[in-house]
Amino acid sequence: MKYRRLTKEQFEELHQEFINFLATQSITHDEWTNLKVNKPELAETELDVFSDLIWEGVLNKAEYLEHFAPQHMYLFYLGENNMQAIVVNVKNEAIDITTQEGYDWLRENLMDDSVEFLQADKAYTDDKNLDKFKMIEQGAVITKGELFNYFNNLIN
Repeated sequence: MKYRRLTKEQFEELHQEFINFLATQSITHDEWTNLKVNKPELAETELDVFSDLIWEGVLNKAEYLEHFAPQHMYLFYLGENNMQAIVVNVKNEAIDITTQEGYDWLRENLMDDSVEFLQADKAYTDDKNLDKFKMIEQGAVITKGELFNYFNNLIN
């Protein structure tokens, strides 16, 4: 398994897609029920393969990631050949931008001396999607890029 198995909730959301996946494997409902009981290791393999396919599709489409920490906002544009990162650092430890109050403070005080902006490009490893997945596993979320584009325009 390349990524991680989808959660029970994710499988429930993707119920129809999983049925279609099993159909492409020529596995009927009755055969699936039988597999789960009599060959659970094979059923587990099918769940893992389906999970990897879903993750691969999601990661291929992901263009932006965001990750918030109490004093840092990490914004990523996932380009074709590399990632572009914008990091917003709040050097005032009394401010926690993961709270609404702290986030509001940041919005109102972007030009404060305690706020700094950093930019960097980072090359992907040999497996671009695995790089993206690792960031998601560390807490990043896929977004539409509004914050990245806002800060990119602000500092460039």
